Amino acid sequence: MRGFWRKHHGGIGIALAFFLLGAILFLTVRIQNITVTGSDRYTADELEELLFSEPWGRNSAAAYLKDRLKPHRQIPFVEDYRIVFHSPFDVEIIVYEKSIVGYVSYMSSCMYFDRDGIIVESSSEKLEGVPWITGLDFGQIVLYKPLPVEDPDIFQEILNLTQQLSLYGIPVDRIEYDSQGQAVLYIRQMEVTLGDNRDIDGKISTLHDILTDQPQLMDERGVLMLENYTEANSHAGITFKRK
Repeated sequence: MRGFWRKHHGGIGIALAFFLLGAILFLTVRIQNITVTGSDRYTADELEELLFSEPWGRNSAAAYLKDRLKPHRQIPFVEDYRIVFHSPFDVEIIVYEKSIVGYVSYMSSCMYFDRDGIIVESSSEKLEGVPWITGLDFGQIVLYKPLPVEDPDIFQEILNLTQQLSLYGIPVDRIEYDSQGQAVLYIRQMEVTLGDNRDIDGKISTLHDILTDQPQLMDERGVLMLENYTEANSHAGITFKRK
């Protein structure tokens, strides 16, 4: 019987030792390295502050349980994120950003919309590289609902235009549409009239070539007229009129 109790107490002692060791590891192992992929809006330091700044935030076990058991934090302009634990010390944050095409001004806020015209974010912040879209007539705006415009096809035109501008690396401050859907670009001091959406790829390619050859035009008050451009005659009616 004495041998049995000694063995029994010995087993309890070993289990207790393992329990204490596990508790020590739980309390002391901390995340050392954090990397971020998929984010153009936030730096690694900003995301680290948002997700791991709470007490015990960098404790590996606590961070793992929080990520698995609690809803993810809502972060402006971020659809969702995933935290991957490569080890107790190394963590990767994979960010899935919201797709944003442009924004409209509404009640002193910037209302950002995606390729389908859905309002995905409301903010006082103006994001660099996202154009301000003006000239659209719309009613009351509701977050996560379509921007209420008369012609929803305008969003496809906006998408095509902004994709071409991004492809050629042309920074645009504002895009204005008139009632016929014709667009004017505002690039620093310069205006560019594009007319309708026909031959938009060629118009933006030509604009890129002009600005590459004469970048000073962006700082001159004037209008570059591209609305008469056609694929058949790429130089037809292209003029720059100073104001």
